[in-house]
Amino acid sequence: MKDKINILVTNDDGIRASGLRALVDILSTMGNVIVIAPEVERSASSHSITLNKPLRVHEYGNSWFSVTGSPADCVIMAVYGIMDNKPDIVVSGINHGPNMGEDVIYSGTVAAAIEGYILGINSIAISVTSRKNRDFTVASSVSGMLVRKMIKKSIDDKLLLNVNIPYIGEDKFKGIKITSLGSRVYNDMIITKKDPRGDNYYWIGGGKPGWRDEDKTDFQAVKAGFVSVTPISLSMTDKERIPELESWDWSNLE
Repeated sequence: MKDKINILVTNDDGIRASGLRALVDILSTMGNVIVIAPEVERSASSHSITLNKPLRVHEYGNSWFSVTGSPADCVIMAVYGIMDNKPDIVVSGINHGPNMGEDVIYSGTVAAAIEGYILGINSIAISVTSRKNRDFTVASSVSGMLVRKMIKKSIDDKLLLNVNIPYIGEDKFKGIKITSLGSRVYNDMIITKKDPRGDNYYWIGGGKPGWRDEDKTDFQAVKAGFVSVTPISLSMTDKERIPELESWDWSNLE
């Protein structure tokens, strides 16, 4: 590990999130930390970037900045607008709630790590699977261990990891499982309510998620009390279907 590691920390829960503070506290023992996070909570913002209005940056001192944009905006602003040099690693989190399975598509936490990866930086997204508990003692310790491991390995081919940490006490820590993304079962996606005038309004995603209990997935690992570490690839081409599509008669489009 080189002496002065530059670590960019961001999230989607906003600059005031307790998970962000816990992450910075542990990573500050390992290198130079700069925090560039959304000004307000931007959960489920996915990989949106701001193109139709200006961004504003507020500096709090001690290398803390907020951005009036998405998590992906924060990483872009960090690399191209605020930092003098590209960071050695991007760490996004610690998110309040899980980011497993297909939910990584919606997650602003994961999107920030993906943006770092796109810009050629080793990146890691970290979440705790409890939305209610705010004790990040174990989660921050595990986060520090994983970041230290990524830095120590000096990876040539850039690596993108998605980490989910169950809420467990230090004496109950079972270890780490390398996993694949699981599959979510969606329940009660739309909740309908009435406003004072009797008109309908709607909440999306109000139901408690379910998961398919499949082997070696992030959900199965977390359910068993293990930390889930999933390497993510950005290749979205379904290569197995290419031969099938090539076999179709493309001369006749009826």
